[in-house]
Amino acid sequence: MINKNSELALEFWRTGRLPCPIRDFHAHMDEHAEIYFPFSSADEMVKDMDRNGVKSLFFCGHFALDDPLYGEKYNVEAVKKYPDRLRAYHIIHSRCLDPEREIREVDENPDVYVGFKLLGDYNRFPVDDPIHDPYYEYLNETKKFLLLHTWGGSAWDGIDNVESIAKRFPEIRIFCGHSFFSCQKEGAERLKKYPNVYFELTAIPIVRGYLEDIVNAAGSERVLFGTDLPWFSTMHGVGMVLGADITDEDRENIFYRNGDRLFDER
Repeated sequence: MINKNSELALEFWRTGRLPCPIRDFHAHMDEHAEIYFPFSSADEMVKDMDRNGVKSLFFCGHFALDDPLYGEKYNVEAVKKYPDRLRAYHIIHSRCLDPEREIREVDENPDVYVGFKLLGDYNRFPVDDPIHDPYYEYLNETKKFLLLHTWGGSAWDGIDNVESIAKRFPEIRIFCGHSFFSCQKEGAERLKKYPNVYFELTAIPIVRGYLEDIVNAAGSERVLFGTDLPWFSTMHGVGMVLGADITDEDRENIFYRNGDRLFDER
């Protein structure tokens, strides 16, 4: 059903494109052993970006998630091929840490990496454990980005874990991937007092009302668009934001204004 209260939605339905750009802060790339993706290469994903008006995509490739020593080279290759469209997060593997080398790789590739990504649920290790402090100290000093996989009720990357990091490292730009799915309202209400914490939308739009919970609790200025591409469709994510009970001002904040501000502040 077309949202007739949104000029952005009406324009999208008329032309198939938004009249504003999009920054996608949560994506992957490359093949995955457990699923078939119709497209997953850098070339194919940039084509998807072009189809949907995505200005830039911030990703961590599947090869890096699986292989912390050799997988990062594929992230670097993709960004160097599309330097105006792609940026990467360097992965942190809690059970295979090498902060000296990994921080050096980020420093040596400033046009590739925007920061680090950490998945506590996947590593079965709390994201606020002090073993990660060398990375967080670096991010706090440089004001780079930290994308955390977060989930409602998780003992590894739940609300308490993220709040612990936000308190200790107030200059890190913390992106809560999935926004504590199923506990998104509590997460936004508790963490809105930390100005360095942002709520990223991957999976959130699949349940009507979840996005409104976050916007009502923390304000649209703290929300970032993300898809988990190629796991989820960009067009589906756009459509769900357009159909949500929020304003066009909120939508533009989510689609690109917040991302522009963060990218310019790096």
